[in-house]
Amino acid sequence: MIDPLYVASGFGVGLLVGMTGVGGGSLMTPLLILLFGVHPSTAVGTDLLYAAGTKTGGSVVHGWSRSVHWPAVLRLACGSIPASALTLFVLWKLDLKSEAERNLVNLVLCFALMLTAISLIFRKSIMERYRRRLQKIDDRTTAIATVITGIVLGVLVSISSVGAGAVGVTVLLLLYPRLPMATIVGSDIAHAVPLTLVAGTGHWMLGSVDWHLMGVLLMGSLPGIIVGSYSATRMPETVLRLALACVLVVVASKIMFTELNLSSAIVTALAWSH
Repeated sequence: MIDPLYVASGFGVGLLVGMTGVGGGSLMTPLLILLFGVHPSTAVGTDLLYAAGTKTGGSVVHGWSRSVHWPAVLRLACGSIPASALTLFVLWKLDLKSEAERNLVNLVLCFALMLTAISLIFRKSIMERYRRRLQKIDDRTTAIATVITGIVLGVLVSISSVGAGAVGVTVLLLLYPRLPMATIVGSDIAHAVPLTLVAGTGHWMLGSVDWHLMGVLLMGSLPGIIVGSYSATRMPETVLRLALACVLVVVASKIMFTELNLSSAIVTALAWSH
């Protein structure tokens, strides 16, 4: 059965991604957890492969129009792919089940959502403050900083599926200030494809991917991305960015509140048992 609510959710997220270039993992994963009650690890695994599918199309378009800076993509991948593989190996070794896994994913998800919201809200002031200083940095330091950024994104994305969009774009803007915005976005999307594919495949091997759910979400998101991309030039980018940031803060707060309630309930139950 195809649930129209899943298709509508896919369309809504696709619409926002098309308009802002951000919001795939940062909206879809919390939506699956909070609205549909999907287990966090299944939500993350499904969203990663869903993102790999949607972003492949975007990277092909950007590659065709030559708006990808491949050295930056390769440097990011040199950090993110090994970091993702190592993170997934640790998750497999720890064999986190049910509540422990749920808590870990939710906590990392909250952190990643807040980080994404901060980078969306304060991107302009961060640019103004640090861009001039970073322009003086030599190529070797830029390359090392890009690889380190890749490592951080690899860990964040593998656990929570969030971080590659807004955080990646903000860091690339700082490290490569001479590149046009279209090339920054194109490079970020191109890097997200192998990262989400590796992380998503790892989650699939761990048994946390719902293929039917992914197919239904894609049915909505692909038309949504097309409509969103068409509408992007007709809406103020700052308004969209701030609106998205506010949504992410609310979602992160809701997940954190739920986690704290669960933790206090567990502590109370343990106290009563003794």
